[in-house]
Amino acid sequence: MFGKAVITDMINRSAENETDRRLFLKSAGVAGLGMVGAGALGGATAAPAQAAAISDGAVLNFALNLEYLEAEFYSYAFYGRGIDDKLTSGKGKKGGVVGGKKVPFQTPAIYNYAKEIAWDELHHVEFLRKALGSAKVARPTIDLQSSFTAAATAAGLIQAGQTFDPFANENNFLLAAYLFEDVGVTAYKGAAPLISNKTYLEAAAGILAVEAYHAGLVRSALYSKDLQDAARAISNARDSLDGKGNRDQPIGNATSANITPVDGNGIAFSRSAGEVLNVVYLNPKSVTKGGFFPDGVNGVINKSA
Repeated sequence: MFGKAVITDMINRSAENETDRRLFLKSAGVAGLGMVGAGALGGATAAPAQAAAISDGAVLNFALNLEYLEAEFYSYAFYGRGIDDKLTSGKGKKGGVVGGKKVPFQTPAIYNYAKEIAWDELHHVEFLRKALGSAKVARPTIDLQSSFTAAATAAGLIQAGQTFDPFANENNFLLAAYLFEDVGVTAYKGAAPLISNKTYLEAAAGILAVEAYHAGLVRSALYSKDLQDAARAISNARDSLDGKGNRDQPIGNATSANITPVDGNGIAFSRSAGEVLNVVYLNPKSVTKGGFFPDGVNGVINKSA
């Protein structure tokens, strides 16, 4: 997987754009790349349209931005502090984190859920940073304070002028986690067709599986607490941000659970990178910053749909 030195070196050198990829091809030579290298670069005989496609490094850096957000949220919620500063450097503008504090968990099971998810998200950040090497982006500015209030107001959970604190109690924590986790699942699924190298694709699929476990766990916990109405409001808000159509699904009602949001074939839906950014920027328009990322995300994929 990503731990192989040749894979790490390739992604370091291919960075995020096609210009860097061509330079890498010219300097390394297609014959010297072998099967793995050729796949990572889209193949030596790729059509011009395919060759111009966005690089695997850019896709993984987009994912890294989202993992920074999740890792900071869960780290503050469980530990009362953010991730280590040594895990925040990289290309682009490095930013701080606004808000965040330890959640006063009351239910042992939810306390343990939060602990496990915090560990997973931290290691997603470490994994992607190591995989990307010198091509990795820095942690952008993250807002864990006013962004949640804006999202809760838009969803109708609170009135204008009120404040929603996701760290105030475990119910608020679960609702905030629900906002993130469902988006993470659809983001990784939407990114899958953009990844050309099978090694990278396998790793992304592994992270997708973990995010899906998290999402199912959070949805189940919300359902057990009879928070279906609040979850429905968040689902509707996400739907209003990510374009036309009604794809997002709530967790069900008092008589029927909907823990796995799937279509008639039992398949989860995808969001494009732009649609994901619509949600995390809290803006249905095409913009480059806002919401949880007040200064935008780092990397070449940074504009909402």
